Amino acid sequence: MLTNKIQQSIRQSYQNLQEQLENFVPRRAQNYLVSEIAKTLCGQYHKSTRLLVAEAGTGIGKSLAYLMAVVPVAVQNNRKVVISTATVALQEQLLNKDLPLFRRITDQNFSFAIAKGRQRYCCAEKLAVAIGVDGGQMAIFESKPKKKDIDLLQELYKTLAAGKWNGDRDAWPDPIEDTIWQTIVSDKHSCNNSLPSHRQCPFAKARSELDKNDVIIANHSLVMADADLGGGIILPEPEKTIYVFDEAHHLPHVARDHSSASATLKGAAAWLERLNQSASKFSALADEKRVSRFRNELQDSIQQLIPIFSEVNTAVGSLAFEEDTYRFEQGELPDWLEEQSKTLKTLTSKGSQAVAKIADLIAERLKDGDIAARLAEPALAELSFYIQRFDNLAQVWRLMAEPKREKGAPLARWVAKSNDRDSDHLISVSPLEVGWQLDQQIWSRCIGAVLVSATMRALNSFSFFCNQAGISQKEEDGVRFLALASPFDYAQNGELVIPKMKNEPQSASFTDEIASTLFDIIEPDKSNLVLFASYWQMNQVAESVKGKFALKGWTLQIQGKKSRSEILKKHKSLTKKAKTSVLFGTGSFSEGLDLPGELLENLVITKIPFSVPTSPVEQAHAEYIESRGGNAFMQITVPEASKKLIQSAGRLLRKEQDTGKLYILDRRIVTKRYGQSLLDSLPPFKRTIK
Repeated sequence: MLTNKIQQSIRQSYQNLQEQLENFVPRRAQNYLVSEIAKTLCGQYHKSTRLLVAEAGTGIGKSLAYLMAVVPVAVQNNRKVVISTATVALQEQLLNKDLPLFRRITDQNFSFAIAKGRQRYCCAEKLAVAIGVDGGQMAIFESKPKKKDIDLLQELYKTLAAGKWNGDRDAWPDPIEDTIWQTIVSDKHSCNNSLPSHRQCPFAKARSELDKNDVIIANHSLVMADADLGGGIILPEPEKTIYVFDEAHHLPHVARDHSSASATLKGAAAWLERLNQSASKFSALADEKRVSRFRNELQDSIQQLIPIFSEVNTAVGSLAFEEDTYRFEQGELPDWLEEQSKTLKTLTSKGSQAVAKIADLIAERLKDGDIAARLAEPALAELSFYIQRFDNLAQVWRLMAEPKREKGAPLARWVAKSNDRDSDHLISVSPLEVGWQLDQQIWSRCIGAVLVSATMRALNSFSFFCNQAGISQKEEDGVRFLALASPFDYAQNGELVIPKMKNEPQSASFTDEIASTLFDIIEPDKSNLVLFASYWQMNQVAESVKGKFALKGWTLQIQGKKSRSEILKKHKSLTKKAKTSVLFGTGSFSEGLDLPGELLENLVITKIPFSVPTSPVEQAHAEYIESRGGNAFMQITVPEASKKLIQSAGRLLRKEQDTGKLYILDRRIVTKRYGQSLLDSLPPFKRTIK
């Protein structure tokens, strides 16, 4: 219920905001968003469905809007708030700017913290095992570690033991390579809070601090990881939580990635052989009468798995690969692989359960004081590697063995040649649709949820996103939808120019024409950003123009040649000196890049950002739509391009006073039937079509 106390708190925070911010401009769209969020979460529109999906254009101030509405509702009802983002930049903005500001202007007493998944923390026991403390085993390494790697691990161990490092990967001053981090990363199998030595576990300590906070900043990946564990393991329980998904348009893709699984064949056989050799050593630490059954089950399953993996690896090697990948059409496996998958499902499940049970029995003896910690802890840490790998292996073959679905999209299944091991193959499985899973894990369980983004719609419709995210658009189901336009005066402050071009992107001459056209549209003594659809084309154009740019005194910086922070630092310095700065970038520069005012006055989009369905998942999804009589290009490719084009165009005007020009060099936007829909979805710039 939207009580007077909540309403008064929201009004007061808004009044205080006006006093805190210089040059504050009241925005009707922001006020409306605050009101609609509060009403939705308090059940004024629907008693049980408290879900709001909002597209809020640049400049509305959506983060402060949802904080002003959500926090009072949550605090007054003793609920937790989880704010989930897609980028580190937005997390940092919330942590260092928006939440501290909101805490100053609100009468609500609340605390906040940032949450990170287990994978950002090391496991103290694994770290000890990795450097050989108390007889630790080097078997955890896939290959013999280098001296510099051992030196780093020893330094990490000493610093953690001295209390000068909290075990957070991000808090270590230098980057830690993935291959090293994976040997010491915390995981659910090695983390046992009941054991005395785990009271100082870096992740457990961070997790206990999290419980004390009212507002938790997370990311989409962490929310899905918690949901996959059943909810309430890493983050608060969904039943006690109000979620805010900012940059929500990324959520379906993150959810799909979390539901996918893959494993190699020869690689799996190699670590299974090592586990088989160590099974007796591990079992000796448990009660013999109780452990013998599970040791026998483990060894029996391994001894059957290894030859089957070898047989399957040889068989899949004869498939007709295209660019090192073979995809099973419609997700249907050949009869021989279907039968093998069923067998492998049974064996991997049996082995996974057995190795986990052995670890449980060792932990039980340790807890009861029947075995020394110096013996049990290294063994449990090593076992956790095998448990984790076995769980993943079981997931791969469970999905591979899943029968054809009567309803809904099939699974995407494919084989790829391994980059790490000669003659090895990677088996991968992924769902095509995850909306039902999001509904089951989050929407149907949580107190309420707010999903916001500047680009929630595709082609001016929420349908594409709702289909992906499992959100009903039926009026009786009670989900609220808002499309709030940016307060910017696009027609006055910006101009969209479609210049004459002799070639369309399919032409071999298009790349050369981009290069020649840039000399006519780069703004001298100003800041320019040119966005490309591919690294190849960007580098081709850069190679063609860099000499002539230098002669003109124009500074060209290319994404990937230096770090993003270095490129932007130099760009800002050049802009301050009124020099001509030109940035070349691809997809990642089209989202999350904030260059307000003079830092960007001229934006060039070389090509409509159509995604070519090159990944097996994209190909399978297109195939599924076509098989049902649909048009994959119009149903997937064009809507996705619409969202990306809006994101790219959104780089130009970042504040109300900003001005600039947007050039689109792809004439298909005015020559093709779908072009009008793409144009209409862009901000209402003044248009000049030559």
